[in-house]
Amino acid sequence: MEQALLSGEEKREESWRSYQYLGRTSSSLRAPPYSSPAAGAGEEVSIEEIRSASALSSDRYYPPSIHGALVTSPEPDHPRIPQDQAIVFQGRYGEYQPGYSSKEVGREYLDEVEIRQLLIDHVGHRCCWGSQPARRWTISTIEDCNVYVGTLETFVEEREKIIEREPYLGEKVDGKDNGLEIAIWELDLRSEFPLLFVPQKEIRVKVPHSDIIEKCSDCEGRGQIACPTCNAGQERRTYKENQMSQCPACYGRGLIAHRDGSDTICTKCSGKGMLPCATCGSRGLVKCQACQGQGSLIARSIALIRWRTLSTRKVSATSGAASVPDEVFHRARGVQLCNIQAYQCTPAFFADSYLLNKFSSEVIASRFPVPPAARIISERHVISVVPVTRVTMSHRNRSFGFYIIGNSREVFIRDYPSKFCWGLCCCFEWLKV
Repeated sequence: MEQALLSGEEKREESWRSYQYLGRTSSSLRAPPYSSPAAGAGEEVSIEEIRSASALSSDRYYPPSIHGALVTSPEPDHPRIPQDQAIVFQGRYGEYQPGYSSKEVGREYLDEVEIRQLLIDHVGHRCCWGSQPARRWTISTIEDCNVYVGTLETFVEEREKIIEREPYLGEKVDGKDNGLEIAIWELDLRSEFPLLFVPQKEIRVKVPHSDIIEKCSDCEGRGQIACPTCNAGQERRTYKENQMSQCPACYGRGLIAHRDGSDTICTKCSGKGMLPCATCGSRGLVKCQACQGQGSLIARSIALIRWRTLSTRKVSATSGAASVPDEVFHRARGVQLCNIQAYQCTPAFFADSYLLNKFSSEVIASRFPVPPAARIISERHVISVVPVTRVTMSHRNRSFGFYIIGNSREVFIRDYPSKFCWGLCCCFEWLKV
């Protein structure tokens, strides 16, 4: 089961029935199609992440069953799991679920004969490549360049109550006379539930029977407030009428002076020299905007509901992955080793791999904190591997390397030592990849 590691998020359909039985969802060994390690967040595993993880790698702590190359013995030695390690099986209630195996899912082992045959087949499709190096040269080294990606997605629902106020215009009120106000976590929102593990969805719902009529606090129920232009600075509940301001055209004279020494009556103030307040007409009061002059507000409880996916991810790579060409990882396809979906995931159990168990535990331990006002709907825990093996072949003082990518066993090679086309045939375009 292979899917592109660097692809975008793949949509999945879930019904309301999933929400009712999430607590009993079993862990599936054959998981749903794999999209991106950060499914739901829409993120990609970047080359920089792989390089960074490989720089922090400690290969000597990993047995061959974990970070071993695709070429290995049929029965590798596996470290025994410490007796004090807790093993949690995530299946149906009362049902025993066997652990995963790092060999059973997405891992195939090749011997040297198969590796050589893969190279011979690959060279055979290049018309100008000689087969002697593939057939005769010695396989000197086989190096693991695998990348492991662990993700934990926590799908949560948050509910918060806020109060909204608007002018009361005499409409019908849905208050406590019609029944008790419903608590926000008792609201039936089944018709609004989104698909599981969507990045985010937010809705606003009015809480039934929560309407209350209250006096406007801005105007204290009068519907009017002191004019902010001509009564600025007045104490609360006080105002002055007939406040006038000096005419800006005649500067309070009432007359306009001309250069010939004559005066005419100011048309702006009609010769009065003073103008009424432009905001309130010198009444001293203006309509309260909070209540639109009604003096009363209707307050309603609004439930603010958010669904979102909290994602955490951990990348582990061997030191050999640091020198792998970027094109190899772009061609590689991630293989799921496990895919667990449950109400709250616990670390996966691999029967043959203590280190994968430890890696899973580290991913679970880095769970994104759940907000206090939220509840967990479901979690999904995925561990995937990008299988990449580097093979070096040598003959006398010459050598070349190539890569075996994924379970599809695709061969990637740049510097094959026996080429005769010099870029003049149809295979030249492939060589530039």
